[in-house]
Amino acid sequence: MLPTDDDVTPDDPGLVRVLDPSGSLAPTPAAEPYLDLVEALPDAELEQFYRDMVVVRAFDQQATNLQRQGQLALWPPSLGQEAAQVGSAYAARTQDHLFPSYREHAVCMIRGVDPIDIIRLMRGLTHGGWDPSDPAVGNTHIYTLVLGSQTLHATGLAMGLAFDGKSGTGDPDRDEAVIVYYGDGASSQGDVHEAMVFAASYQTPEVFFLQNNQWAISVPVATQARVPLSRRGAGYGIPSVRLDGNDVLASYAVTRCALDEARAGTGPRAIEAVTYRMGAHTTSDDPTKYRTSDEEESWARRDPIARMRAYLRGRGASDAFFDEVDAAAAAGADDIRTRTVALGPIPASTIFDHVYSEPHPLMEREKAWLAEYETSLEEGTR
Repeated sequence: MLPTDDDVTPDDPGLVRVLDPSGSLAPTPAAEPYLDLVEALPDAELEQFYRDMVVVRAFDQQATNLQRQGQLALWPPSLGQEAAQVGSAYAARTQDHLFPSYREHAVCMIRGVDPIDIIRLMRGLTHGGWDPSDPAVGNTHIYTLVLGSQTLHATGLAMGLAFDGKSGTGDPDRDEAVIVYYGDGASSQGDVHEAMVFAASYQTPEVFFLQNNQWAISVPVATQARVPLSRRGAGYGIPSVRLDGNDVLASYAVTRCALDEARAGTGPRAIEAVTYRMGAHTTSDDPTKYRTSDEEESWARRDPIARMRAYLRGRGASDAFFDEVDAAAAAGADDIRTRTVALGPIPASTIFDHVYSEPHPLMEREKAWLAEYETSLEEGTR
């Protein structure tokens, strides 16, 4: 039998959930071990969670509009997945390594990536977007559009950390861990399973963070898996937790605990964050062709931002706070539009750059030929 609705939605009482869809504090039994971490969060951090979710959604919507207007080649929306990303990103320590897939915009922004660098990548001006070795981006590795391959990269680096004695020393301020993000569609890729085999075999300091947004483009998760996706990690001997991915508090607490355990040398962990892709897979996709408005409306009632807003309102957050966050998000989106339009095209000569790690005579000759050819065209129009 295919999974029932209870298996693939946050209505499953076995999920770790702290906030219910109305924004009320209503932890499930599975959330009990994590409540101390939640209760230790000060108001300032709770408000920061909300702020980042709102800001990244405004950025995401602006980027979607820019692509529709021809400013970007492609855009993968993160609409609806903000809580899973924000909570998990804040759970990581500064020395940890983060491997995103291609829609982890909130994760990257929290770790210091300038959002214009994500835009540059999707505009086709760069193959990477940013330098992951730059201290300003906090060990945030570049986007990977080849589904699942980043799990191998993450596992390889995590193996290196273990071999080099950079984890499991008992020093939480020095020990390092890795967290890798991927989706339900990528979870069906062979790369992901190979990564889990090596992670389990070598007991890597690593967390596999699966954002189950219910659709692998047009293929529903019920077709991809006969059981909850969290059981795949468990099948390799990797302790696995299933959480409500629209609950930023659950995402933070579970990921914080998993990373602490991995960093301490107890081996890899796996998390399935059950969420929903409220937008299209990418801007080249039309989700109305394969899913119903009833389904979309059902998940809209579980909106992660509305949930956190209601929770903060219940804790006494003021109208002034929410107004200030909305204004900051709007200003950030306007700034991205201005900077995107000012980017301009990429010079054709850059095709020869970085083909080899060192200067190469063939590349230099071909680059010189192109420059002469372009000059001859300009002279021919005079």
